[in-house]
Amino acid sequence: MKLNILPENKEEEKLGRFPSYLHRPIPKGGNLFKTNAILEKYGMNTVCEEAKCPNRMECYSKQTATFLALGKECTRNCGFCSIDFSKAPKAPEEDEPIRLALSVKELGLKHVVITMVARDDLPDGGALQIAKIVREVRAQNDSVTIELLTSDFAGNFDSLDLVLNERPEIFNHNIETVRELTPRVRHKATYERTLALLSYVKKSNKTTFVKSGIMVGLGETPEQVKETISDLHHAGCDIITIGHYLQPDQKKLRVKAFIPPEQFKAYEDYGYSLGVKHMYCGPFVRSSYNAHEIWYKK
Repeated sequence: MKLNILPENKEEEKLGRFPSYLHRPIPKGGNLFKTNAILEKYGMNTVCEEAKCPNRMECYSKQTATFLALGKECTRNCGFCSIDFSKAPKAPEEDEPIRLALSVKELGLKHVVITMVARDDLPDGGALQIAKIVREVRAQNDSVTIELLTSDFAGNFDSLDLVLNERPEIFNHNIETVRELTPRVRHKATYERTLALLSYVKKSNKTTFVKSGIMVGLGETPEQVKETISDLHHAGCDIITIGHYLQPDQKKLRVKAFIPPEQFKAYEDYGYSLGVKHMYCGPFVRSSYNAHEIWYKK
């Protein structure tokens, strides 16, 4: 399928006009404000806020959010991500696990998604803090299921094991983009290391589902995306998400092409044809978007 390239009309581009499928209504409801109040009460960071996720208001209106652990400053400066960069972030907060656990309890979450900033400044990459968070969330919340979206821990599998030993129901690490674009899109992380990490997690049998995701619209070809889906499948991914990249601010990579909804459907069909258990593809899909629905459909 031919890519839907950005409009050649420079005036239209300057006005920032998106295709109709990238427009959505603003959600309404008291839960949006209630969610925000609970997160502020416990001083929680969310990837919804820090990464300027376009689904933030919708998720908050459903009284859910994706927690961002280990602060809100990342030691990596990826070309797509708006999370603040710092070579020396603040030390992990000792009370973060209990604050996060109590937030989960007050929000009434049954499926919790916890992600993290990359902490290459810490010997274990922040793995011990994540393990403590998982233990505390379970201690404070009966029958909760946990989905972790971690960094690659700079390839340190001993750190990875600290997290896997807590047996999260879903382990997620995003490959983000196709092989050819990885050096421009990601900082420090590599395509091959991500595949090796996902394969290690699957073979360890310490978690039920393995998940990864990519963004499109950065200049990749359909053939490259299909190759990435195949690579993720062979690495053992049970769940693959594909969403549309949207430039979070002027300093980050520009969108190279608007990908139409039918192309997302083609990617979904291709993944299922390979035997991937769950494909979740669409313009507004993000790694943790409607994650609870994927879990309950497993």
